[in-house]
Amino acid sequence: MKGALTILVDGDACPVKPEVFKVAERYNVPVVVVANSFVNLPRHPLFSRMIVGDGFDAADDWIAEQADGASIVVTADVPLAARAVKAGATAISPAGKPFTEAGIGLALATRNLMTELRAAGEVTSGPRAFSARDRSTFLSALDEAVNRLRRKGL
Repeated sequence: MKGALTILVDGDACPVKPEVFKVAERYNVPVVVVANSFVNLPRHPLFSRMIVGDGFDAADDWIAEQADGASIVVTADVPLAARAVKAGATAISPAGKPFTEAGIGLALATRNLMTELRAAGEVTSGPRAFSARDRSTFLSALDEAVNRLRRKGL
C-alpha cells in the first residue's frame, strides 16, 4: 500500500464514504476504511476495511503509520490530519477543506483552544451541520487530489 495511490478513510463517523467510493471507482483507486468496529462497505475489489482495536486513537495510529506521499487521508480529526500532512500525505476534511502544512498549526491551535474552553465550562456551539454544499465541496477536493497525485505518476 505504501507508495501506491490509496485513499485512507477515518471511517467511524465519516459522512462522505459514498462520495469516496464514487471517486475511487471513477479513477480505480483503492480505499481502506479504518474503524474501531465493523463498517459496512459496498462489495468491490477496490474497497477494504481495517478494523483496529478499541484503544484510544487506534484508527488514527494505523492511518498515520500507513500515510505517505501517495496517500489521501479523509478525516475530520485535526491531530490525525497533522500527522498525515507531516508524513507527506494529502489530508482532506469531509467538508472538503484541505489540511496543509501552512494551515495545520492554526487548525491545531483552534482545536486545542475550543477543547480548553469546553473543559472550563464555556458553552460552545459545536460544528455546524453538514450540508449538501459540504458534500459537493468534498467531491471536488477529492477529485482534484486524486488527479494531482496521478499527474505525479502515482
